[in-house]
Amino acid sequence: MNAPPFSASFQSELETLFRWRRDVRHFRTDPLPRELLDDLLQASCLAPSVGLSEPWRFVLVNDADRRSAIRSNFERCNAEALKGYEGDRAARYAALKLAGLNDAPHHVAVFCEKDPAQGRGLGRSTMPETTTWSAVMAIHTFWLAAVAAEVGLGWVSILDPDTVHHALDAEDGWEFVAYLCVGYPLEPSMTPELERTGWEQRNPERRVWITR
Repeated sequence: MNAPPFSASFQSELETLFRWRRDVRHFRTDPLPRELLDDLLQASCLAPSVGLSEPWRFVLVNDADRRSAIRSNFERCNAEALKGYEGDRAARYAALKLAGLNDAPHHVAVFCEKDPAQGRGLGRSTMPETTTWSAVMAIHTFWLAAVAAEVGLGWVSILDPDTVHHALDAEDGWEFVAYLCVGYPLEPSMTPELERTGWEQRNPERRVWITR
């Protein structure tokens, strides 16, 4: 089987997709069609994984009490994080919207099975953390598929992992990796929100490749 040709037009559209992959925090409340959400999750499983272990575990969080526990977790952690800033920076931090937990119609927690039987340990003896990286690749694949379908995704990282693990009754041996808010974006934008709000700017020097 020959690899399919990818036209210059496709490559240009792919770059556009990368540029529009933004962390969304403002969502419409109407849910996605269930088949669309299923398709996006299926697409995430096309991600590469160490030893073909496919260690990602997606948990759809629909229960109101569990969602409430996640919100409380975020609020506690966010208040604690605010203490690390002072003056104008603290005021700026307090004004940021750092999660779409209240509006996003879909919540998806992502865990990694640290030592799955699948893959038979290939590639993990010297770098066992590659299972976690594989789960992150699945998240990124999910994210790009979502953007292509005009769906927004926001990664909530201001959470205590152990509390999340307990709130969702996650399996032993699963590592919490990400909590994702998913839904149609209220105001799509190609510019990162943290840049729009003046919190941080891109550093062009980060785009330098180093040759050794």
